[in-house]
Amino acid sequence: MADHGHGGDASTVSPPIYQLPEWETITHPPKPRQSLLGRILPLRGSILDEPSPVLAAPRPTTADLEQAKEESGGTSTLPAHTSSTAEDTTTKSKLVSSLHKRLDSVLPPHRTYFGRSRRFLFLCILLPIAIFLFVITPLAIGLGVGLTRRSSKAQNLPLPNNKSLFTGDLTYYEPSLGACGVQSNSGENIVSVSHTIFDAASQGSDPNANPLCGMKIRVTRDFVEAGVGNRSVDVTVVDRCVGCAATDLDLSPAVFEQLAPLGMGRVVGSWAWMS
Repeated sequence: MADHGHGGDASTVSPPIYQLPEWETITHPPKPRQSLLGRILPLRGSILDEPSPVLAAPRPTTADLEQAKEESGGTSTLPAHTSSTAEDTTTKSKLVSSLHKRLDSVLPPHRTYFGRSRRFLFLCILLPIAIFLFVITPLAIGLGVGLTRRSSKAQNLPLPNNKSLFTGDLTYYEPSLGACGVQSNSGENIVSVSHTIFDAASQGSDPNANPLCGMKIRVTRDFVEAGVGNRSVDVTVVDRCVGCAATDLDLSPAVFEQLAPLGMGRVVGSWAWMS
């Protein structure tokens, strides 16, 4: 009887509980090892499932920004251009939509034009016409205007085909071998014409073959210093004057002293081409 009672007390005793000490508790379990390929190319699901620390941060709302403004008492932290940018985007989208509707009303996309689609009409017919009207035509007009102005400017130059009487400065120089390839001296009735008309009449790279070389000019001036009235001298073109204007003449000393005293150096006279 005594043994039976002792057995009943043993069956009611709870089993002992074993607890690991705190220093043996595993707080950072080891991560599963990955292969070399897995380290280089991680699984797509792991990239998508793991939240990025940057993306996980909640984005502040407008109410949060306004509340921060009221608490700090400073200026608003909202970007000033947000509303204007949204309005511009909305306006552009409305404009594009309106133009697209007008285009569809004028040229419906489901119809054919000359047996072709609307895309073919734009690329092969309307686009070349637009290029012709807005690119080629203005270039042609500008080129024509430029050539016309150049032609009119050449007609106004004192060239031999212009039979007008020209007025310009008369100077003198010491002649030598001129642009026409002629050796001259100070005692001859010769003249050097402006480079402007000399180059305008040129027909090639050889200045000796210039059509003005050897042509005659009659120079006239009122010789008031000597009290003899108008005097005229016929001269021959032998040179090109770099510092002369279009209607100026650079004469030999012998010609200049027939029209004015050499000491004056520069006088005003008239001249014309001789036919």
